[in-house]
Amino acid sequence: MANIRCFSRVFAAYRQGIVSSYHRPASFGVSQVRWMSGVSPQFEEAKTRLGALKEDPGNETKLKIYALFKQATAGPVTTKRPGMIDFVGRAKWDAWNALGSMTPEEAQKTYIKLVNSLVGEEETKAAEKAESGQKYNNLIVTCQDGLRVITLNRPSKMNAITVEMYNEWIASLEEARDDPDTVVTAITGAGNYYCSGNDLSNFTNITPDNMHEYSKQSGVLLNRFVSAFIDFPKPLVGVINGPAIGVSVTVLGLFDAVFATDKATFNTPFSNLGQSPEGCSSYTFPKIMGPTRASELLLFNKKITAHEAKDLGLVTEVFPDGSFQQEVWPKIQSYAKLPLKSLVYSKALTRDVEKDILHKVNDAECDRLVERWVSEDCINAITRFFSRKNQ
Repeated sequence: MANIRCFSRVFAAYRQGIVSSYHRPASFGVSQVRWMSGVSPQFEEAKTRLGALKEDPGNETKLKIYALFKQATAGPVTTKRPGMIDFVGRAKWDAWNALGSMTPEEAQKTYIKLVNSLVGEEETKAAEKAESGQKYNNLIVTCQDGLRVITLNRPSKMNAITVEMYNEWIASLEEARDDPDTVVTAITGAGNYYCSGNDLSNFTNITPDNMHEYSKQSGVLLNRFVSAFIDFPKPLVGVINGPAIGVSVTVLGLFDAVFATDKATFNTPFSNLGQSPEGCSSYTFPKIMGPTRASELLLFNKKITAHEAKDLGLVTEVFPDGSFQQEVWPKIQSYAKLPLKSLVYSKALTRDVEKDILHKVNDAECDRLVERWVSEDCINAITRFFSRKNQ
């Protein structure tokens, strides 16, 4: 329980120290008051615009904003670097210290430019969403000539999955399932990544009071997410345009075809984080590639290339990265011209015999993860991860 409290305090501090205070310090010293008297109206306006952002800009960007704010209002860092235990403080100190002798005036200009770019990106994204008629915040969904394409659309975050994105992904699969004009559904990623797994900002909402309840809710959400793949009745194709990590890899065993660029990699680092497999991979991976090869991925965190994934049976075909998009989509479009009922019935014959087993495996995996997420080794592993990340 002591470790749970420590973990909760760490993430509360992480959230409060980086998420909340990256645009405003808790207090001002004499030097800060002196510098603040020289801040420009544009700098004050940027502070206000930053507070109106709807989307989390990510921890690295927030650290930059924090550092620039401190440099602009207090000048170069003069305090000692915090100790190893205070990895949030170290991360903030390192970001500030990295600015060196940058003048407050230059820091103000850089701060304003960065904030304006973030606001501009958000406004552009909102306008594009309104113009396209898209109803999802984290996905782009299109459907033409029987082919529905679901694109994971958080490229600046390597398409990491937030709670909202989990729910949107489930909804998009349900929409594809129920749409009579959808024959084949393909899932791909925007940008250079297919998907980097869970967004670690999901952990920043944890407090001592809600830790166990949060774990249970996360287990329910994960169960729903994996069930959407188990129950999907139409052909489902993965178009892996770049690195894939975590749950985005494990659910591939539930797809009907997986095409990958030769630049793609596949990684399931569960034991590194004190966790355990999900996505029915504890059942599908040994069946696809054999138990010992599956153990390399699920137990020992081995990262594999696209060609290795093909040799193991996880990937159907690998394409050169330079011609990937030009080659893969005509192939999938040809699948979408096939008779829908024939595809659905054929998939049911090959998949339904294991559907009950897969749901039981999904239940067992989620139950184990609910236990893992509040265990000492998981807490310690994630804490070490953040500590290394912010050194």
